[in-house]
Amino acid sequence: MRPGKSLSKSESQISGSASGLKPDFTIGQLGTCRIPSPFEGIPFISDARRVLYHDELSEIQTYIEKRESPPGFEVAGPRGQIYFDPSKIRCGIVTCGGLCPGINDVIRAIVMSLYYHYGVKNILGFQFGFEGLVPRYKHEPIDLTPEKVTNIQETGGTFLGSSRGNQDVSEIVDALERMDIRILFTIGGDGTLRGAHAIASEVNKRGLKIGVIGVPKTIDNDIMFIQATFGFETAVSEARRATNTAHIEAKGARNGIGLVKLMGRDSGFIAGYAALADTDVNYCLIPEVRFSMEKLLSSLSERIGRRGHAVIVVAEGAGQELMRGPDERDASGNVRYSDIGIFLKDAIKAHFATQGTEINLKYIDPSYMIRSLPANARDSAFCLLLGHCAVHAGMTGRTDMVVGYWRNQFTHIPIPLAISSRKKVDVDGFWWNSVLGATGQPRSLA
Repeated sequence: MRPGKSLSKSESQISGSASGLKPDFTIGQLGTCRIPSPFEGIPFISDARRVLYHDELSEIQTYIEKRESPPGFEVAGPRGQIYFDPSKIRCGIVTCGGLCPGINDVIRAIVMSLYYHYGVKNILGFQFGFEGLVPRYKHEPIDLTPEKVTNIQETGGTFLGSSRGNQDVSEIVDALERMDIRILFTIGGDGTLRGAHAIASEVNKRGLKIGVIGVPKTIDNDIMFIQATFGFETAVSEARRATNTAHIEAKGARNGIGLVKLMGRDSGFIAGYAALADTDVNYCLIPEVRFSMEKLLSSLSERIGRRGHAVIVVAEGAGQELMRGPDERDASGNVRYSDIGIFLKDAIKAHFATQGTEINLKYIDPSYMIRSLPANARDSAFCLLLGHCAVHAGMTGRTDMVVGYWRNQFTHIPIPLAISSRKKVDVDGFWWNSVLGATGQPRSLA
């Protein structure tokens, strides 16, 4: 989107992505960039550069035959001209939702880039999510300087604190106006991005010049149009410790079963990659693939009879239909899922007891240990680049967008597209078939 065009483009973007039409990757902009960037000695990115959305030649040829340009994302990075005068603006940072390795790395990267690349000296950190922008909670903002954030990447969690739950958008925008915030950086997942979009919409409705830039935080790697999110690689690396422990425990006991529950409310990427990273996993259960207890237990009985041990990895959102009760929701409106790990543990024990077979089952749930870890080296570097790209986007007056990663390049994505649906495992694709090949589990357990 360019100056003068309405920011209210959600419907056309989402309908395009959902119906298979050409998605609209146009990014909102507060105005024309006229100020030379103070970030010197580097090559600047042209606004015309694009990363192709499609990677199959046949898909691209379809657009060429229609004499249309194939859809593509804006390339992220520094521009030669910026919108905001660095000496006259104040920026804010907020972190929301569950913990994830790398949040502090992103906070630090944003502060350092604002301060050293652009000379922005007024940076506020809002405590405990969007609550920090609502006066009644009385959370004092933190003045963020390079000295304040120097070593925060060495610990897990979030230096600013986090929270869940919807807040009044009008109150938040009132606070941004009152404090003269010109760029708000929101670090969070699907719910946070929905909140960021609501803030950007209210800002636009009031005719204000405030940019809203999202940095995607989801340990499950389930945000649409984004190839990878920070913390995911750290999570898979640590999950491998759990699956290895489960295998050792299972092998060391007669009729041993190791059961590991991993993160993944709606998408099974962590569980699947954990199974690929540790080929001692024999069953991988994910939300995208239904299973029945009858077939799972029958297969497990056969496996125990044949090999004497088994390792099962289950994503937290798998098998919810087997336990479905009255829907309960958390403060953010997300459905509270039943505990599939405990359910499977009890069901497996009851099954073998009925058969008169003694088993030794060890149940491992490392979720909170994984979420609170500091980022590993690769995730930490990824966080740094995400933070820098967020700052470059914000300083050029872009808004209602999230920094993404596609075809191994950093990109800009309109928030409405990113929240249009959840990224899921393609159960007919090569990757999931590789998981099935690695585990040796039946193709269907339904």
